[in-house]
Amino acid sequence: MPDILRPYILSFIPIFVAIDIIGTVPLYMSLVEKANRKNKDKVIFNALATATSVAILFMLGGKLVLRLLGISIPDFQIAGGALLFIIAVRLVMPGSHKSISSEDDKDIGVFPLGTPLITGPAVLTTTLIMLDTFGLMPTFVALVLNMLFVWVVLFKADAIMDVIGSSGTNAFSKIMYILLAAIGVMMIRYGIHGAFLK
Repeated sequence: MPDILRPYILSFIPIFVAIDIIGTVPLYMSLVEKANRKNKDKVIFNALATATSVAILFMLGGKLVLRLLGISIPDFQIAGGALLFIIAVRLVMPGSHKSISSEDDKDIGVFPLGTPLITGPAVLTTTLIMLDTFGLMPTFVALVLNMLFVWVVLFKADAIMDVIGSSGTNAFSKIMYILLAAIGVMMIRYGIHGAFLK
């Protein structure tokens, strides 16, 4: 591996793992199952704009803001996990809106998709670590490349999920709502462990 590429590659891989966009595809599909292509494109744009903006802003000023406000990463994990759990309960309840086909759900690209599913506490923490380890430019480039990969995966999510079929997608959606709630609980658990049990 050329030495000049080493910090970029070593920054890219941990951020890629933290984002885990492959694992997010079924969740994304379950949230937009009844949306048309135009609405899905809007969701993807909002999600990428939110995820990238939050990650870059946190990378540049995260440590300072956290120190000033006295907020820790476990605080982010607890708050993000609680919000994920609430939206999962809303999605799984009978009679609730389970798609973004209505204007009421137009911000779903911002939350929960943009943050905390794409850019969550794990990404924020990893970005700060990469910044300290490899510097600003490798971390910034790795983050942007990861977000481009996220865009490609979400844009092709329909083709990925077509393999499952419509009935399989509907059944999978129900499982994903429960998984979303479980992810929320996991984030809360990690936050509590980091804040109180270390």
